[in-house]
Amino acid sequence: MIELRLPDMSCGHCVQVVTKTVQRIDALAKVDVELEQRRVRIESSREPREFEAALAEAGYPAAH
Repeated sequence: MIELRLPDMSCGHCVQVVTKTVQRIDALAKVDVELEQRRVRIESSREPREFEAALAEAGYPAAH
């Protein structure tokens, strides 16, 4: 399970962009976005850095 905090995620549109971005990396990934906590949980066998890079490029860099 990959868990990322995305402080720039603030609305339903953001949730859609984050979900689509994750699914572009792994179409079979299970994605759980918690908007209020500004967090995404991803169940995938891909490397976390792949998702972090794609999300940052989409405008949602992960906070560490």
